[in-house]
Amino acid sequence: MNNPVRPADPDAIREAAGLLRAGALVAFPTETVYGLGACALDIRAVGRIFAAKGRPPDNPLIIHVSCLDDITPEVASVPEVAKQLAARWWPGPLTLVMPRGPRVPDIVTAGLATVAVRVPAHPVALELLRAVGAPVAAPSANRSGRPSPTQAQHVADDLGDRVAMILDGGATQVGIESTVLDVTSDRPMILRRGSVTLADLESCLGVGAVDSVNIHKDREAARRSPGLRHRHYAPTASVTLCQPKTAEALASEALRRGEIVAVLIRGEVGQTTLCLPERLDKERTNRVLMPHAAIDYARELFGCLRALDRLGAGALFIEEVPRDGLGGPIMDRLERAAEGSGQPR
Repeated sequence: MNNPVRPADPDAIREAAGLLRAGALVAFPTETVYGLGACALDIRAVGRIFAAKGRPPDNPLIIHVSCLDDITPEVASVPEVAKQLAARWWPGPLTLVMPRGPRVPDIVTAGLATVAVRVPAHPVALELLRAVGAPVAAPSANRSGRPSPTQAQHVADDLGDRVAMILDGGATQVGIESTVLDVTSDRPMILRRGSVTLADLESCLGVGAVDSVNIHKDREAARRSPGLRHRHYAPTASVTLCQPKTAEALASEALRRGEIVAVLIRGEVGQTTLCLPERLDKERTNRVLMPHAAIDYARELFGCLRALDRLGAGALFIEEVPRDGLGGPIMDRLERAAEGSGQPR
């Protein structure tokens, strides 16, 4: 099997654009995570995304464009608040849900009357989109349910020859998916939390101007956002969330059962990088020090979960992080990773 990973140089980007125009799948870096792209107006190509990922068809996709002007054919109208937000956050990790334009296929929106659009803040993604000259539908480039990919090798590990090319642009900078904001009503609503936080949005629109959906209670609202209706972010290892300073005690029982155990603990102030063992000891609890600041924690999270899978961890005990600011989106991911495996404590 040929290695689909290519350094994201100009020749590879031009070739990738040609592959997309021909209906193939191309994975590419964004500032958030790697995306699995297909031409958004090509129904058969978009269908290959769902097949490659094992993605349920009721899960809508995000359309990526290179600038605000490019969204006009894909949306029925652009609300004034969307223009205001785009002026502040595009290119960037903010997806806007707007009224769907007539040429967007049902398969992209899961049959909804809305469409999710964003302009990514990554030079490779922007150059690729300009070279394609058409909107590109792109969910995260991983098998559905797995931790999102933040490096090209993560994509190769999950998708292999299901993708024609993987453009390697290095590790992503944000590390978690974009914030998804529905702007189809008078009061914009956060459908998926990300690095653009409620406080960030309120600094642009005004305090109290933005609402946030509880995805566990409002399933109909959550349906409008990509990546909320099904299990996500889960490593092979079981995941149990713990209150701070309790992880090691809770892990002892799993260790007695003979599982390979790791605990993820937030490091001290000033620690900005992940501290991960080169191998896991079967006889004791393995400590993994996560970065202290939420921005660094988010950047390392999915790569850490994937690395622990590769090292053979069977049970992960993860200390909760404070939910203020970016900590809220991090906890969203951790809680969904824990669903169906370990139970929050």
